[in-house]
Amino acid sequence: MGEPLLDPALLARLETLQLGTRRRLVGHLAGDHRSSRYGSSVDFADYREYQPGDDFRRVDYALYARLDVLLLRLFEAEEDVSVRLLVDTSASMAPAGKLRQAAKVAAALGFVALTRRDPVSVHTFPLERPAPRFLGRNAVPALFAHLSSLEPSGETNFAAAASHLLTRPGPRGITVVLSDLLTPEWEAGIRRLPARGAAVTVVHVLARTDLEPDVSGDVELVDPETRERIPVSLAADVLADYSRAAYAWADDVSGRARQAGADYLRVFADDDIETLLLRAWRDEGVLR
Repeated sequence: MGEPLLDPALLARLETLQLGTRRRLVGHLAGDHRSSRYGSSVDFADYREYQPGDDFRRVDYALYARLDVLLLRLFEAEEDVSVRLLVDTSASMAPAGKLRQAAKVAAALGFVALTRRDPVSVHTFPLERPAPRFLGRNAVPALFAHLSSLEPSGETNFAAAASHLLTRPGPRGITVVLSDLLTPEWEAGIRRLPARGAAVTVVHVLARTDLEPDVSGDVELVDPETRERIPVSLAADVLADYSRAAYAWADDVSGRARQAGADYLRVFADDDIETLLLRAWRDEGVLR
């Protein structure tokens, strides 16, 4: 058994929170989010069959006694929000533990969603892996196990992943992208994601060395995805120029993501996850 993704004490604090979004969203299950469709009433709306992980307090036991079927009461003002976690598992996510940090953030957001009875699906790119779906508090260990099993390999194909995600059925919900976005097609991918009216949050996971390299002199750089090798001479002035250009690129990603209607959050692989989630992200409204 490896180190757990999240400390139990942090999970206890996250249990009181829920995901925030600026967009008006509507789901179709019984959850803890106010519906934009029906206002603030809690009037009965419909029934659906009970599924493992659902809140047993919403079961209509009188109906069960008559029909011998477990049915869940749905209310107009309390509906679920589907949460889609799109995790970059390409080879560029290997250095400095970027994928591990992305998995921690995804685990925290998924945990908050599942404890509020919001369904969570995990999508990865490259697209070879299936996209499992999790529902209910009992699914938390399976979600964590799946995220812990992710390994970095292959090339980033973000635009194709975004297009693939748009073809999947289901309500609009919230899509969270966790990637270093080290691909020329990052902007095309981000611009496609809100096309179905989904709320999109871009979690830009970087190593500090992505912006400030810790090497100098005559070296050979190796692209972790393509394995291409490029000999370079990194003098102090070249490193300074690179760092300025890298920060300008990251700021450009932030600006263009927001122009596309997405929220943007920059995360470094060595950031303290608890401080990140309970302070910075609450201030940003990602968690509330």
